[in-house]
Amino acid sequence: MVSPAPPLVHAIHVAPGRRLPTRSVDSVQAEAGVGLVGDRYHGTRHRHVTVQALDDLAAAAEALGRPVDPGLTRRNLTLTHGPLPTRPGERLRIGDVELEVVRIAAPCRLLDDDLGPGAMQALRSPRGGTVFRLLSSGTIRVGDEAVADGGHGT
Repeated sequence: MVSPAPPLVHAIHVAPGRRLPTRSVDSVQAEAGVGLVGDRYHGTRHRHVTVQALDDLAAAAEALGRPVDPGLTRRNLTLTHGPLPTRPGERLRIGDVELEVVRIAAPCRLLDDDLGPGAMQALRSPRGGTVFRLLSSGTIRVGDEAVADGGHGT
């Protein structure tokens, strides 16, 4: 049996401040214990990186009856497919950067403004993505593999 290919980083988005639009970048510097350089959550205690999967966005788009632009969801990283780790303590390695699950991401109130009515509901768990903390530093690039390793105790 052939193992499925690991997900790849499809898109990277950062927003310089709260309520400001995200911008798409080809790579981003990740700082352990701090966050993504240039993102609004850089320097916060636990909300270093948010990650979502394209297949979850496709399911949300089907529920909404319209496309869901990954940049408008306000998540930092979009992977080509899931499933994403969701249990606290589970880990994900993207390129050379190790991340640890903090919690499932709650949809932002801005979604209905940016994507239209019903977007916030369509992107509720399990489609809303996952919040991670950074355990190591490095550069995350579009095209990097994302490999889940289960974390401690699994």
